[in-house]
Amino acid sequence: MKRKLLVGLLALSFVMEGAGMTTASVYGATGAAEKVLVKSDKGNPVLGFGEDGGLLYGGDPAVLVDGDVAYFYVGHDASNTEDYHMPDWRCYSTRNMKDFKYEGEIMKCSDIPWADDDSSWASQVVKYGDKYYLYYCAEENTNAHGKCIGVAVSDSPTGKFKDIGEPLVYDDQTPWVNPGRGGAGWEDIDPTAWVETDENGVEHRYLLWGNTNAYLAELNEDMTSLKDMNGDGKISFGKNAPKDGDIQRLAFNGLGNSYFAEAPWLYRRKDEKGNYYGKYYLFFARHWRESMAYLTADDMWQGTWQFGGVVMEPTATSNTNHMAVVDFKGKTYFIYHNGSLPWGSGFRRSVCIDELKFDKDGNVEYLQETSVGLSGLTSTIKSADGKAVSHVAYNNSYSDGAYPYTNVKVGMDVSDKDADQKWEIEAGKADDADDAYVSIESYNKPGLFLQVEPDKSVTMGQDYRKATSDGFTADSKRMTFRTLEGFDKSVENGTTFESVKYPGYYLTAADGKLLVTQNPDSAACTFIVDTEEKEEESAELSSIAVRKTDRTYVVGESLNKEDIRLTAYYSDNKIRLIKDGFKVDDSAVDMTRPGVYKLKVTCEADGKVLTGATNIRVVANK
Repeated sequence: MKRKLLVGLLALSFVMEGAGMTTASVYGATGAAEKVLVKSDKGNPVLGFGEDGGLLYGGDPAVLVDGDVAYFYVGHDASNTEDYHMPDWRCYSTRNMKDFKYEGEIMKCSDIPWADDDSSWASQVVKYGDKYYLYYCAEENTNAHGKCIGVAVSDSPTGKFKDIGEPLVYDDQTPWVNPGRGGAGWEDIDPTAWVETDENGVEHRYLLWGNTNAYLAELNEDMTSLKDMNGDGKISFGKNAPKDGDIQRLAFNGLGNSYFAEAPWLYRRKDEKGNYYGKYYLFFARHWRESMAYLTADDMWQGTWQFGGVVMEPTATSNTNHMAVVDFKGKTYFIYHNGSLPWGSGFRRSVCIDELKFDKDGNVEYLQETSVGLSGLTSTIKSADGKAVSHVAYNNSYSDGAYPYTNVKVGMDVSDKDADQKWEIEAGKADDADDAYVSIESYNKPGLFLQVEPDKSVTMGQDYRKATSDGFTADSKRMTFRTLEGFDKSVENGTTFESVKYPGYYLTAADGKLLVTQNPDSAACTFIVDTEEKEEESAELSSIAVRKTDRTYVVGESLNKEDIRLTAYYSDNKIRLIKDGFKVDDSAVDMTRPGVYKLKVTCEADGKVLTGATNIRVVANK
């Protein structure tokens, strides 16, 4: 999850020499007053953290709504390379789609008797009766089969889940036909399940899955076996099920030159009383790189599936996408993944949420991938003469060769589109505990940040490179700015941004370009930041931030725990300092050898138990 802190608009004043002098060089030399901007503390991605709050990637989201709780399931992305390494499935829970609790591991691939130990691919959990059924895909471990569909059972939505002992669907039960891309052995993946009672009072339990081809079958009442639709005593494939088979390959109309790729998800709308109505929706990943699209049908089994349209273009940071669409507390949500966390990619993914809407005819409205999601804050950044910092207008490419985006053009009014002029101001990547540090993420190209190039030009790019030994990514500092009181004092509430990578260089608007310069004109390096205000239903304690004065030590020194303080952040932007009454866990900090360690803090406030952490750096010598 993004480590973003919601802070008030505070200014930390410092005594300045040479009062009245207005050149940037004088301000920089004497230490201008730091300024703390309002930052976005939530937004997308909503997941991406483990038990200790540290980074944990996971993709292929599935969601189960059980009462007033929504449970999120992901396949754990543990890859150190540009390939899939997925050893287990993880679970999170939420009561409001904004605050998430890590529930832990629900099943390992290595615990499945028929599967290998590293292919925890897409899944979905369904509640039926008093049991929970995890439908998933994994690689069969004898090399006689490819990917297969499995099912595991639990008494709880948070597991542990236990596999039934063999695949529910073997790869050789379905034929491979290649209308677009893919290969034999990968067609039996990404299961989605649907349970419904029809107008005649007959209950149906559908299972749909596929890559390149989409297959449909019915489940027996035990939820762990396929239904013998034609009563011939075996489960077979047929083109005209149920007349000549129990598994059918779906035919899709209207796809044109595109094709069904993978990631199907079944959905149907509900009325105010919670009753299903209207068409069935089949959301899916379309083409490559994958955009999100949908089809509709009047009947799940016998109906004709008609292409409805594209819902979301390929993401800015991941080659794949996978959605879950659910109703929760009166709204419909589109849950998907991208690679917007540091060092993210299609193999290190994170889960995002945006609200999904339908028009009066039931068509799905196009959905913009955003960095702010349901609860983040958007900002505009304008020069003193009113020009907006923006990136060029472009659509994300369908070509793998275009990624990662590393040097997208930015400037002043280079795009007149509102979405291209929006940004999300977050805690600084180079030091998220320094309130005067910020990183600036694109609103509509999540995972892409303003960054300073070696030639001191400013572009927009993905934080895609691996973390270095000091705990930062290779691009952390060039994607971080220190915020100062605006150098041009004639601009009310102005802000000047100093590069953290290049101290003494300030973000400057010059001839329509955006760059960092030494000694810029004070007006050219003063910007007006306008951050939206969100209306909250009630002020809730949303997070805590751990502050510590001294966070760098030499090997052998004693860890000082007396300078720790906590800041509690509320949903209405209120802040409260917590100076005592919290517990410090330094068990992970080793003061005997160099390294970066997590110092964890737990406190109870307003009926909530909250945890936070800060980095302790132990070095050989200062």
